[in-house]
Parts: sequence; structure tokens; C-alpha cells
Amino acid sequence: MKKTLLSLFSLTLTMCLAAPTRAQNDNSKTPTLLVDDDKVQCPTASFTSIQAAVNAAQPGDMIRVCPGTYPEQVTIEKPLSILGDNGAVVIPSNVTPNASDPSTAESIAAVIVVRNTNDVAIEGLIVDGSNNDITECGPDFIGILFQNASGRVAHNAVRHIRLAPSLPGCQSGNAILVQSSSGGESDVEIHQNSVSDYQKNGITGDEPGTEMTVTGNVVTGIGPNASIAQNGIQAGFGAKGSIVGNSVAGNVYSPCASVQQCEANGTGILVYQSDEVQVTDNSVGTNQVGIFIGGNDSRVRDNTVFNSQVLIGVAIAGDKNDVTRNEITHSDDTGVLIQGNNNQVERNRITDAAVGILKITGSVGNTLAGNRFFATLVPVEDPAAGKPIAVKPVR
Repeated sequence: MKKTLLSLFSLTLTMCLAAPTRAQNDNSKTPTLLVDDDKVQCPTASFTSIQAAVNAAQPGDMIRVCPGTYPEQVTIEKPLSILGDNGAVVIPSNVTPNASDPSTAESIAAVIVVRNTNDVAIEGLIVDGSNNDITECGPDFIGILFQNASGRVAHNAVRHIRLAPSLPGCQSGNAILVQSSSGGESDVEIHQNSVSDYQKNGITGDEPGTEMTVTGNVVTGIGPNASIAQNGIQAGFGAKGSIVGNSVAGNVYSPCASVQQCEANGTGILVYQSDEVQVTDNSVGTNQVGIFIGGNDSRVRDNTVFNSQVLIGVAIAGDKNDVTRNEITHSDDTGVLIQGNNNQVERNRITDAAVGILKITGSVGNTLAGNRFFATLVPVEDPAAGKPIAVKPVR
């Protein structure tokens, strides 16, 4: 993790004999390995731990996890599907390193790690980090980790991926993370998960070779806090993909109390040193920056951005980005900030901002057209002197 400054203006249990899920119906011809921690709900289960089933599985097998508590870390290195019944909880204690970061070589302790394989599906699990027992800032604590691996993460609840209360400022605790090492590739669909109570980031994709499709997730930060600047969804350091139809809220770093005094900030959707990312149809509210684009050729369209506390609804720090048809309501400072060249900001509706659209000095070739302003003191300020604001991605 490194700090970078960019110049801106500042449940009911499902029993073993219950009807199979839709995913199981879709894969009815795929062999199923059954896991039950105590063999009460599913007496015919062959395994009492998920890892034992993974070890025994053949490529392409399906593992069904019955309701229960699974105090384990799981490593997957072959194509397979893990489908959790309602009430299947993976909650390890005394977690230990089981991976390393490809860019920093720092140790990672993940609840579930998928690496060097394709076609892995993880669905229906509760992944809970409450009992991790980590006593220092390292290893980096992750909920679900894909490294040089592809697949699908859908309909899971990933929660409490954070360290002890005595370690609130550690740049650790990422609920879902996708990474690629040099020359490797990861292509992961992250769909309709509930992600909450993470320490640093909710959903993150980093490094060249990584592509994420992030759709329909609900990502909720811990709200105002004095210890760490959170990000809800991040695509960074060369990662590509699309971020569509998500709800992101509650990423607020409370020491950032004014534009003039803000060393770091919480961001709903953060695109950092990445190009060609599609950010569309999201609902992003109660963050300090709703959507931040720190790259080129990205599309920010048809989003609803509201209650951007202290700072900005949509911030653009790059070239040739398209910001169109967004509904931006109540930005304490600025509705849309532009720092860069040849960006298009068109047909947005901006309500209740100190400044509707703010263009930083030195930005040229930008097109502002068809934007509408309501209850906004200064609709357009062009140009304006910039002030650094710290955006803190995770890497």
C-alpha cells in the first residue's frame, strides 16, 4: 500500500433433503461432494470439512456445503464449484498466511484463496472474519482471494473482514480481492454479494491482467471512523472491467472534515491508475467522494450519487473520460470535478452542491454540455486553482 496525492480541489436452515438450488439444477449431471460439519443436517455427507472435499474433488466437481460452522481456511487450485446451503458459515480462527501479494511480496491470510486455475465458482456462503486472531498489521487479511485465477463469486455474504479493535489503522482487511502477477491473468465475475464491515476495501481488483465484472453487489463500509480511509469498490493499477448496478455506501474518514484539511478520504467507487473501466447504473451514497476516476477512457454513466460528505460527487483525474446522465444530489463541495483533458461531461443533473462543475486550472479540451443545475450556488467554476487531496488505494 502506498499513499499517493492527486491534485484536486479539494434465515431458515435448508435441510439435506430440501429442494436443490437453481445452480444445482443447472448442474444436475455434475458429481456432487457433500460436506456437513456434524452430519446432522446431511447425514450422508462424506466430508466434515470443505478443504477435505476440495482435496478429494476432481476438476469440474461440485461441492455442496450443508448448514453448519466451518472453522477453516480453504485453498482451491482446480476448477470446481462450491455451493453453500443457507446457514453454511466459513469462520476460521487463528488464521495463518496462505498466499503472498504479487506486487509487494507481503504475506496474505485469506479465508478462501483461489489461485492458478479457472472456472471456480463460490456461491451461497457466509464468509466471516470475526475470529481471525491476527495480532499485528500483517499478514494482510482477505475474505475471498483470487490470484491468477478466474471464475465467479455470487450470492455470498462476506463480513467482518477486519482486524482487532486495537489495530484500527492497519491497511488490511479486504473482503474480496482479485490480483494478477506478472504475466498472469484473472477474470472474475463478482455478482450480488453482500459485503460489509471490512477494514480497508470492500471489492478490489488490482494489477494488469485482472478483469472484473462487478454487478449487483451491496457494499457497506463501517461509516464515519477516525482510523482508516475506506474504499467500497476499487479497480486499480492496471486492472480493467465493469462496475454496474451496485449499491455502495458508508466510506467516510472522519478526520477529513473540510476541503482545506483532508489528508485522506473515503471513496465509494475508486478507479486508480486504470483505464477503460465502465462505471454505470450504480447507487453510491454517503461517501466522501462518490466516484473517483484516476485514469483515462472510462465511462461514468447513469449513476445515482448522493450525500457526498465534505467533498465531491464525481471526480475525474485523467483524460478522455465520459461522465454522462448521472444524477448527483447533495455534494458538500463539488458535484463534478475535472482535472484532465478532453473529458466529456454531459447531460448530468446536479442538485445541491456548493459548485456544480469545477474545472482545475490547466485542464483543456473538456466538453461541458446539457448539464442541469438545481439549488446550486455556483453552477460552473472554470478554471479553479487545485488543492491536493489524498486518495488511498489498496495494493
